[in-house]
Amino acid sequence: MYKITKTLKRVFIFSLIVGIVGFAFAVVGNMDVAAEEHKIAVVTDVGGRGDLSFNDMGFKGADEAAVDFNAELQVAQPASEADYLPNLRTLARTGQYDVIIAVGFLLTDAVKQAATEFPDQSFALIDAVVDEPNVLNFTFKEQQVSAVVGSLAAMTAAHYGYDNVGIVLGIEIPVLWKFEAGYRLGIQWGLDYYEKVTGERPDVGLLWTYTGTFSDVAKGKTAAQAQLAQGAGLVYNVAGPLGLGILEAVKEDLDKQGKEAGPPFMIGVDANQDYLGNGNKVLVSGMKRVDRASYLAAKLAINGNFEGGTMTLGLSDQGVSMSRFNDLIDFIQFGLQGEQIKEEEIDQIKANWLKMREDVPQFIWTGANELENALVSGKITVPVTTTDKEIKKVRKEYP
Repeated sequence: MYKITKTLKRVFIFSLIVGIVGFAFAVVGNMDVAAEEHKIAVVTDVGGRGDLSFNDMGFKGADEAAVDFNAELQVAQPASEADYLPNLRTLARTGQYDVIIAVGFLLTDAVKQAATEFPDQSFALIDAVVDEPNVLNFTFKEQQVSAVVGSLAAMTAAHYGYDNVGIVLGIEIPVLWKFEAGYRLGIQWGLDYYEKVTGERPDVGLLWTYTGTFSDVAKGKTAAQAQLAQGAGLVYNVAGPLGLGILEAVKEDLDKQGKEAGPPFMIGVDANQDYLGNGNKVLVSGMKRVDRASYLAAKLAINGNFEGGTMTLGLSDQGVSMSRFNDLIDFIQFGLQGEQIKEEEIDQIKANWLKMREDVPQFIWTGANELENALVSGKITVPVTTTDKEIKKVRKEYP
């Protein structure tokens, strides 16, 4: 009996030792997994951080992913277009990044080259398509949200007695043609709706300018000044950071009239820019959720689910949308981080925004919502313009 007990004791002690050692190895293994560093890189276009629009949205999504997945975030901002490929190569060469996110159509050629040189590196490209197995492309239905804000612009201009609405764009590229096409269709739809509701057919025209830049804020201001001088009641910013120049032109026009709030108004783009100008000079923003694309790219890569291909985001999945109050609250943080606003100004901005929107007749907002629903359901479609021939056709159909 003693021998059996002694043997069992030895077996027990041996098992305990094996268990402890095994547990120790398991803990060390889990510590290695937990300690594994994930890295995300973002390469902006020449507009760079601080545009409160496209590039900042790309950063926003990646930054949120870095926090959620305990990852390190690296941002490369080029001084010129010649830096795109060197920046991508420098990051890819390290082999440390789960994904490198290229923000913008202008990086297309650089991403294609880098993707072929570094086939084991995952890349995400926003606003263009590169057909490589290690590139996940994100495109958007910009034409949909542009149609919605275009209808709103036309009806608002008609209500306040303006002769025109305006749109200031950056470089003439297919992505911006989609914005333009949607805006043109939306204007015509809005004028038809206004006539149906009021019984009056307004005569509101379109002024449009391609500035040829995404970085020269002064050109945005000059273009907007010219449109305001020709009777534009609203100017749509489709040029990223040039919106700061457009807003300055709107502010100066209001100052001359002794007014604090619009009209005239700016229409924001990409991010929610409604908070700019104290919350009463940007009537609405055509939001393009670049942040959701960059977040999703990071999430897929970190979780090991990254695959090349193309995802297209539109109104139905909130990849694009007309700005609303909840968006204002969310994006006020942009203004705080960029020092465009101060903490003590937030309550006034909210109050100004609510009053500004209340001053615009409810039927105008109802009409914009109606068009939005029709676009989601497919009852109305906007031409997708990716060639010079296609945009010229739209310009003739919706002058």
